[in-house]
Amino acid sequence: MSLPGDNQNDDFVKVILVDDSSVLRGIIRRILESDPQIKIVASVSNGELAIKEVGIKKPDVVILDVEMPVMDGLTALPGILKASPETKVVMCSSLTEKGASVTMKAMSLGAVECIVKPGSALDTGPESAFQKNLIALIKSLKVSKPGRVKTAPPVSSASSVAAKADVKTDSAETPFSLKDDSRAYKGKPRIIAIGSSTGGPQALFTVLKNLKGLDIPIVITQHMPETFTKTLTEHIQAQTGIPSHEASDNLLIERGHIYVARGGKHMVLEADGDSVRARLDDGPAENFCKPAVDPMLRSLIALYGPKIVCAILTGMGSDGLPGARMLVEKGGRVIAQDKQTSVVWGMPGAVATAGLCSAVLPLDEIGPWLRKAAL
Repeated sequence: MSLPGDNQNDDFVKVILVDDSSVLRGIIRRILESDPQIKIVASVSNGELAIKEVGIKKPDVVILDVEMPVMDGLTALPGILKASPETKVVMCSSLTEKGASVTMKAMSLGAVECIVKPGSALDTGPESAFQKNLIALIKSLKVSKPGRVKTAPPVSSASSVAAKADVKTDSAETPFSLKDDSRAYKGKPRIIAIGSSTGGPQALFTVLKNLKGLDIPIVITQHMPETFTKTLTEHIQAQTGIPSHEASDNLLIERGHIYVARGGKHMVLEADGDSVRARLDDGPAENFCKPAVDPMLRSLIALYGPKIVCAILTGMGSDGLPGARMLVEKGGRVIAQDKQTSVVWGMPGAVATAGLCSAVLPLDEIGPWLRKAAL
């Protein structure tokens, strides 16, 4: 149903809630409207109604349940994006393998993030991590004017900023300077490291499809809960054909394979004689994230020194910034996804504006850059 008092004030982040549970819609509405910058413009019980409301309201964000009567979330998703291409869709799912599988499919079709349904009302209080994280996520997804970022724009000679010293990335004029990497290690790297968060699965699929056949390992920290990272790993292997593994204790790191940090644990790599193995670190969250990019990068630097290339992809927050700085100081190279193709230019923006990047590139140029660097 439409809610009274709607307006088109661009100061608000406009949100539509879609879930067959009126109780859950009420909980999420209470949480989001505790922030004066967020406005719920519609609340509906199935995907069919959602498509109609999205076409009328053109919200910044839709929070979309997976399983609903009449029309489920996966079926509704293409219609929602067709009705309002600028709208960003966040899937809301239970923490099950089935829920994770459907959610990952939705993210491959255009959803930008997933949230796990809270287990009880106790999980959603004013000081809860769920409330803080949800509000931060929704505010980070407000549609930028004049329009939404695109997943992979056409490449032109002007689109790459790798050869420019000072760049203004868009109409918001966010400046950054590229790192003079003339003294950085330019030989064959021992490993590729990738960090990502909001919008990350789509970005990872785009990047990794260019990296099949490399004879060095690839390690990935994507901010996701447990169960979801297992499903992400399966989708990466299915889409790229590269042997892919969710990290586990004592897992041997092999050339030409991909390793994904398990949700709820940091992934670190350690030497074991002449081999390298993964270890799950149950230490505290870093940068409010677990898994986090920084513990992974620190462990890689201890093993490989400067012989690392690191890509920071779309995501909110600044996870990976300290690790990237440490890597650059050691002589390694860091690149970042540009603002125009990022769902949220938080993590990549942090390393770019800190002047740590050898290149800041559109999404579809990152895979080829990494491939060239690794050969």
